[in-house]
Amino acid sequence: MIGSRDTTARIGFYLMPQFTMIAFSSAIEVLRMANQLSGQTLYRWTLCSTDGKPVSCSNGIVLNVDHAAQTRERYDAVFICGGKNIHKVHDEPGLQWLRQLDKQGTVLGGICTGTYLLARSELLNDYRCTIHWENLAAAREEFPHLVISPELYEIDRNRYTCAGGTAPLDMMLTEIRNRHGSELATGISEQFMCERIRDKNDRQRVPLTQRIGASQPRLAEAVSLMEANIEEPMTLDELSHHVGLSRRQLERLFQRYLHCVPTRYYLELRLERARQLLLQSSMPIVDIALACGFISAPHFSKCYRDTFSLPPRDERRRAAGLLNEDTVKPKPSKRVKFQ
Repeated sequence: MIGSRDTTARIGFYLMPQFTMIAFSSAIEVLRMANQLSGQTLYRWTLCSTDGKPVSCSNGIVLNVDHAAQTRERYDAVFICGGKNIHKVHDEPGLQWLRQLDKQGTVLGGICTGTYLLARSELLNDYRCTIHWENLAAAREEFPHLVISPELYEIDRNRYTCAGGTAPLDMMLTEIRNRHGSELATGISEQFMCERIRDKNDRQRVPLTQRIGASQPRLAEAVSLMEANIEEPMTLDELSHHVGLSRRQLERLFQRYLHCVPTRYYLELRLERARQLLLQSSMPIVDIALACGFISAPHFSKCYRDTFSLPPRDERRRAAGLLNEDTVKPKPSKRVKFQ
């Protein structure tokens, strides 16, 4: 719990370049509404950046801040708001400030990809944490010693982390419910027209069973096995054996409900994981190939180019702004259209 029930909680939002506006807004608007509905100043907040200068979010809007990192202002909690290209952010003053805050007993949190900065500052060791599903694979590769869950949010003692989008709304509503009671939290939820306050164990992504219906548990099990075995892919015979179907039956299920053969679906999963690692980590391409179950870098490069129309090296260069889009010659896409 942040602060005591009888005092105003002082919250800092530490904005990273290209932070996501929806995640930041989902967090701060809950606090505003808590003050409005209660008729009290339950929360005060200020915005911070590494140098005290305005910060541009991923949609181009620029926000002024109140303080730079290393400010002497005292906080009950500080939330790092991350977004695009967080793995490229080098912020030693910010890391030092976070370590100093930790020594002062300040609650620390990560919103969207803000978890990355907490991990780099070694302030998530021995804590459960989470991050946006798109960054999950890269974070696990970079910080293998951490327990990074796929949950919507994690509150582990004095560490608060959550996925992006509207996940911060649920995390903050849970905090308000714990600190000020269910009536206020429910009132805020109703103001924002939220059907319910999601539990931390709600999935970040829509489960496959909701997309294909609950009547195909063996298909869902097969896909789950694929997702859990990216580095060392299972054969189709192994998958069929584990789900209790023949190869032919499994192929028919994939064709009917996912509109592709199992091997193609599996390849797409591995390539999507590889693309996340390419864009969200600095791992060498050969290491990414091995981590995603490819026997060699040339084989990985060919599969990647066939699917995404450019090789992995150019994908990374394009993301860094080093590749002219006009030099990329698109080819007909072979990608599976996931339902």
